[in-house]
Amino acid sequence: MSDTRRRVKVYTLNEDRQWDDRGTGHVSSTYVDRLKGMSLLVRAEADGSLLLESKINPNTAYQKQQDTLIVWSEAENYDLALSFQEKAGCDEIWEKICQVQGKDPSVEVTQDPIDESEEERFEEMPETSSLIDLPDCELGKLEEIADLVTSVLSSPIRREKLALALENEGYIKKLLQLFQTCENLDNTEGLHHLYEIIRGILFLNKATLFEVMFSDECIMDVVGCLEYDPALAQPKRHREFLTKTAKFKEVIPITDSELRQKIHQTYRVQYIQDVILPTPSVFEDNFLSTLTSFIFFNKVEIVSMLQEDEKFLSEVFAQLTDEATDDDKRRELVNFFKEFCAFSQTLQPQNRDAFFKTLANLGILPALEIVMGMDDLQVRAAATDIFSYLVEFSPSMVREFVMQEAQQSDDDILLINVVIEQMICDTDPELGGAVQLMGLLRTLIDPENMLATANKTEKSEFLNFFYNHCMQVLTAPLLANTSEDEPDKGDTAVTSKGSTICPDNYQTAQLLALILELLTFCVEHHTYHIKNYIMNKDLLRRVLILMNSKHTFLALCALRFMRRIIGLKDEFYNRYIIKGNLFEPVINALLDNGTRYNLLNSAIIELFEFIRVEDIKSLTANIVENFYKALEPIEYVQTFKGLKTKYEQEKDRQSQKLNSVPSILRSNRFRRDARALDEDEELWFNEEEDEEGEAVVPPVEKSKAEDDFPDSYEKFMETKKAKESEDKENLLKRTSVGGFKFTFSHSGSSANGANTANSKSVAAQTPAAGSNGSSSKNISLTTTVASAKQGSLIGLVDYPDDEEEEEEEDTSPRKRPRLGS
Repeated sequence: MSDTRRRVKVYTLNEDRQWDDRGTGHVSSTYVDRLKGMSLLVRAEADGSLLLESKINPNTAYQKQQDTLIVWSEAENYDLALSFQEKAGCDEIWEKICQVQGKDPSVEVTQDPIDESEEERFEEMPETSSLIDLPDCELGKLEEIADLVTSVLSSPIRREKLALALENEGYIKKLLQLFQTCENLDNTEGLHHLYEIIRGILFLNKATLFEVMFSDECIMDVVGCLEYDPALAQPKRHREFLTKTAKFKEVIPITDSELRQKIHQTYRVQYIQDVILPTPSVFEDNFLSTLTSFIFFNKVEIVSMLQEDEKFLSEVFAQLTDEATDDDKRRELVNFFKEFCAFSQTLQPQNRDAFFKTLANLGILPALEIVMGMDDLQVRAAATDIFSYLVEFSPSMVREFVMQEAQQSDDDILLINVVIEQMICDTDPELGGAVQLMGLLRTLIDPENMLATANKTEKSEFLNFFYNHCMQVLTAPLLANTSEDEPDKGDTAVTSKGSTICPDNYQTAQLLALILELLTFCVEHHTYHIKNYIMNKDLLRRVLILMNSKHTFLALCALRFMRRIIGLKDEFYNRYIIKGNLFEPVINALLDNGTRYNLLNSAIIELFEFIRVEDIKSLTANIVENFYKALEPIEYVQTFKGLKTKYEQEKDRQSQKLNSVPSILRSNRFRRDARALDEDEELWFNEEEDEEGEAVVPPVEKSKAEDDFPDSYEKFMETKKAKESEDKENLLKRTSVGGFKFTFSHSGSSANGANTANSKSVAAQTPAAGSNGSSSKNISLTTTVASAKQGSLIGLVDYPDDEEEEEEEDTSPRKRPRLGS
């Protein structure tokens, strides 16, 4: 036999309490006529002889240990164990044992432990008391029966004995006949006693009793008994709801009568558990475990029967994708599939795999693509739930579909772009649907669950596809809402440079926060692809515009995005930040926050503290040279003074190195620093820009989806106006109000010339000294860092050895200087 899942070793416990190996074989569960019940059979691997034949006794306590071991006792001193080669085989046999005993397969012990003192007490009783004597089933005895049923619930052994007595005497059907009599006579007291009796019988937790109570003949009378709760002034009308209000909808007629009966039964039993019975307390939680298992196995049977009926499923798919199908019918079909997928979660892993493969072969993904684009909100919500089941089951299956689809369809109708569109256009003010879809997108683009084989690397193929066909759709609202056009009227936020966040309302801010969360995930996990995209779109500059939002959570999202980039300690990113002067909006936000020591304040300081602790030299130099005068008054943390110290230490080291070089060589000192960029990156930073107002790097060609953006995005996109020419170098500005003011060009070319890198001018103007008439003094600091080249070598950065002494006027210690115009 080649099935290794069922390969087991059989062990028995000897008198010395040691396990003896009885042989290796293959186990199966089957009905044995001689034993009159389901049994476990193990046949030897060598010759097929029978190693074990054991009936699965409903009252035997089976234990599942360590995922591959099942242990039980056949007699008082005869313990058995099956040790499985594979966990899957152990799970299959355990499920069979639990099914026979009416237990949930998630349990590790199939029977409740019995207190030893109680066990000994009942063992001492004479044989005549092995069963509980039930009172006659009469109206006058209902109170006595109710007292008996409620009294045994605290004792596992007495529960077993009562259940056996009820089963043997057909007592339940007699009780239900009394219910009809009491209801006809309006015997309220009797009906209250029957409520207690039927509820107590349910809490006996016996599958054999459930089979009787939930049969077509009895179930509605059981529901009727449970309507008469003594705690309620008026009885509930559960039967009326089940027979008149609840409608069984057949999207396609079900011809199998057994399947129809099973669906009806499952719905009614689920209703009893969820609606009629009170929520069990912590101490009663296990009383209904068998009821949960009863529903569980019913759902497994329903899914299996539907899955095997290929004609039924094919017809459902045909109607779902048929353009002639009306909206009401399509809504019912989608809801059927949603419930069908929900039922599938009860299947074992191997059966669930087969289920979703069946749906994939029948075309579930193309069908979802159609219904997710419909206007009906209920249909879209149900389709999203189905899509989530598929992504959770197999992200690779969904990725493979969309990559194949890209070869035949336009970008704007790709499944992933439809999903992104639904996320962007979610009308819920709290964006509940958008949050769910964002989570699914993150699963799909997560490299951790992408497969890599010898012939095919899913990660590189899918990420190339995603960044070429989908990324521009995802970032469209972000780019549209951080435009540099003239601000429109309405709820807008305007930055100091004229860039706008439009509209700066809560729902838009929530959406942009979701997009930023996804982009931050990309920075952490995609490296190469997202780096190219950020550079090509000058994306970080656009994101930092959101630091001006009135919604603090959105400003924090923008800051988190930058923090993840800096956290990579990638010199390529560092040069991009320096070139674009991208610390300015962060420092402006810190100073605008004033003396409020809130989350935004802490997050910004943590960013600079990270730079100091990790000693990122290029960023440290940029911060100190350009912004230290504004940051110097902040003394409640030592972060900025620490940055200045690091900067000066590095400067001293460089000076010492220069002094050790002969003077004749100093004018031509060149070396390659260990952290220097690759040659192609250096060329990128120093290449000549032909036009003013150009992006940091030449933009990539726009894809069709970017040119022909779907109509549903129009509310996020506006035609960009022609950018005005800006100065190629930062100019010294004098403000009309005291404080620091930094300016930087929004174009990549203006931040860095071809031959001069990072030329910055910082003007600091102090306010008038007061009423004494003394004039204010203007202090101008100019720091120029020049890059020299000789051949292919890169010159060292020259830090000026001597700085002019600066005059400072007294300013109010309570007020921080502010950046930005």
